[in-house]
Amino acid sequence: MKVSDRLQEIQQNIEQACLKAGRKPEEVKLIAVTKYVSAERAQEALDAGIHHLGENRDEGLLEKREALGDKPVWHFIGSLQTRKVKKIINHVSYIHSLDRLSLAEEINKRANRPINCLVQVNVSGEQSKHGLSPDEVIHFVKQLGQFTKITVCGLMTMAPLTDDEQLLRSCFKQLKGLQEEVQQLELPFAPCGELSMGMSNDYPIAVEEGATIVRIGTALVGE
Repeated sequence: MKVSDRLQEIQQNIEQACLKAGRKPEEVKLIAVTKYVSAERAQEALDAGIHHLGENRDEGLLEKREALGDKPVWHFIGSLQTRKVKKIINHVSYIHSLDRLSLAEEINKRANRPINCLVQVNVSGEQSKHGLSPDEVIHFVKQLGQFTKITVCGLMTMAPLTDDEQLLRSCFKQLKGLQEEVQQLELPFAPCGELSMGMSNDYPIAVEEGATIVRIGTALVGE
């Protein structure tokens, strides 16, 4: 199935979710997660009008960037090892997985301009997931003020892989609540306007609960 056909369906779902929540569809950025597909398939996403591409491995990001250039807005969405920061930091516009001070220090040291970072929160508490626990977020964000190359543009979470709508909503609501807490601090380095949550299986629910970024791989570009 062509990316453009899949995109049409996804955009309709986002519009319906926005309508339900009293939001505007243009408030939601769609990231095509291209980690499992070829550069040709990623190019197809660009041709279909998608501007944001997400990769979760440094090798994948650098390969695709070499093939596609810097026309797309590049998002690094995977867990980032400190030692790999220098490879990718000046090739991306967003990092979705800031979850420790050692990583913040390395980003600050290696970046040649301020980087939009999303603080990763493990709202579900699953052992298999990276991220801060919700009660660590405020203290962590305050500590990031010492780094001039980091802008805390938002928060990110990965919900459990489940069909339990109530559980998904509760995860997304919790992240939205944390975002509002950060915004109330009015920290100049942490505007925190973005909520990166929702993937192929749960993005309409995430949008209803306030997502401004959805990260969609399988449903958009395929396996």
